[in-house]
Amino acid sequence: MIITSAKPLEEILSMLKDEDNIFVIGCNVCAAKLKTGGEPEVLEMCRKLEERGKHVVGWCLPTAACSIRSFDSLAEKNEKINDASCVIVMGCGSGVSAVASVVDLPVYGSNNTLSLGGSSGGKLLSDQCVMCGDCTISQYGGLCPKAQCPKALLNGPCGGAVDGMCEVNREKNCVWALIYERLKKINRLDLLYVTHAPQEHGFK
Repeated sequence: MIITSAKPLEEILSMLKDEDNIFVIGCNVCAAKLKTGGEPEVLEMCRKLEERGKHVVGWCLPTAACSIRSFDSLAEKNEKINDASCVIVMGCGSGVSAVASVVDLPVYGSNNTLSLGGSSGGKLLSDQCVMCGDCTISQYGGLCPKAQCPKALLNGPCGGAVDGMCEVNREKNCVWALIYERLKKINRLDLLYVTHAPQEHGFK
């Protein structure tokens, strides 16, 4: 599940300042689950844009914005897209890119894409993965410090963790305390003695 958060309306309006005849596309998978692009949010976006003087020509809710097959598949859901001068996608960055690949119009995203998450036991889990392309999560008992530690520390907690709580956010568990408990539970504390080189974050 891709974790997104909605951009402030004023930021969206700033992107759309020279645009009109807007078509809104939601996402009925991740964004719907997170309430950043499901049907209620799409309808609310249409209402807010109209209130601020924008003309919304229509909207649609594909199963997943990131797997749009063609412009025709969008038009099948709502032919009003043919009257649009621009499109706003209420999904993740992948959804924006997918829509942009099939429409010959300016495409804008209404959300910020934060991380790869998931759900377990009915609970939403954010910051599970940063899709770094060099996955070492098995070395940490299935918990990713790159995603869950604000400092992305790979070899243990910082000196600011207190009573198992994160220095940056005292209401959040230090992922290294969780990693320790997990490795202890599965009898793999030996993995704590493995030294990991700093990760290269630059582009190749």
